[in-house]
Amino acid sequence: MNANSMKWLLIFKALRLKWRRTLVIVAALSIGAAMVTAMASVYFDINEKMSRELRSFGANFYLGAKNETPFTLEQYETIIAAMPKALYHASSPYLYAVARSEREPVALVGVDFPALPALVPYWQVQGGWVSVAFDDRNTMLGKALAAQLELNVGDNITLVKDNGQKKTFRIKGIIESGDAMDNVMLLNIRVAQDWLGAAGGISYALASLANDNDAVTAYAETLSREYPQLDIHPIRKVSAAEGQILHKIKGLMGVVCIVILLLSSLCVNTSLTAMTHERRREFALQSALGASGRQITAQMIRETALMAAVAVVLGIALGLILAQILGEVVFHASIAPRLPVFPLVIVLSTAVAAAAVALPLKRVLALQAADILKGA
Repeated sequence: MNANSMKWLLIFKALRLKWRRTLVIVAALSIGAAMVTAMASVYFDINEKMSRELRSFGANFYLGAKNETPFTLEQYETIIAAMPKALYHASSPYLYAVARSEREPVALVGVDFPALPALVPYWQVQGGWVSVAFDDRNTMLGKALAAQLELNVGDNITLVKDNGQKKTFRIKGIIESGDAMDNVMLLNIRVAQDWLGAAGGISYALASLANDNDAVTAYAETLSREYPQLDIHPIRKVSAAEGQILHKIKGLMGVVCIVILLLSSLCVNTSLTAMTHERRREFALQSALGASGRQITAQMIRETALMAAVAVVLGIALGLILAQILGEVVFHASIAPRLPVFPLVIVLSTAVAAAAVALPLKRVLALQAADILKGA
């Protein structure tokens, strides 16, 4: 048997004879690796998942006129077309005016109907959405206005101009938004412009953007420099909430990982210390037979590295399963494995194992072989 085979034989026999301690160490390192894998997987995937969840808050980005400067639909479309695809989610222009129906005046709002389900997902709709941007026959009414006019889904409402021109719209849906939109009549933006003679003008626009690392604020500043004549800013109430929630959740996950790793390191350190104490006669005998401190150190490092390698493999597998469970429970979606997770878990698990073996190794090297063997 060559020297290399002898080294590994000693390692495997030592771990097998102390199998209970070995299992405790592998279990502690596995739990640490599993928690880091799960938290890191969620951490790297959380921006997309949380942004999607937080979009239910509504728009977080405002574009409007400044100092009576006109804001046109063409300007809005140019800005939206230039938005980074990774940032943009949904948007709609808004044109406010007062129109006259056959019964009484109504607040009329022109919008981009196809964008509304994604922009205002919290709206409750009785009936259905107007689904195409060129629909000039259907409308949607706010719940309060529909009740005031005693109209329901499927009924007609007719707008009248001062010159007697009329246009009838079928009510396709009645919305309940919980805000001022409950009191308006919605038309597609171009239909509203044509009816009002707005010549391309709009009141303002709202957008929903991904807000990773306060991206909404940064992008608003960029657009403000590009379009100084427009009022462009994040809607603080929504965008700030998104950023704060993301930062707090990420911070919480980091704290959890640190605590788990510290507990794992403490458990491994305690088990290794007990294991080396039980094996002190073995180490003393090796030293008496000519083994150097470097050779004993290498043996302990190999043993710890072997246990850490097994624990990392088990921990990554368990962590990926745990990440999927967290994703389904919290976000109702799977968590995509991210490449940076694996080197991160390996590095942190190695660091935990190295920190845990340092003190037991120091004690082994301080053993006096003669004293221990005399007492054997």
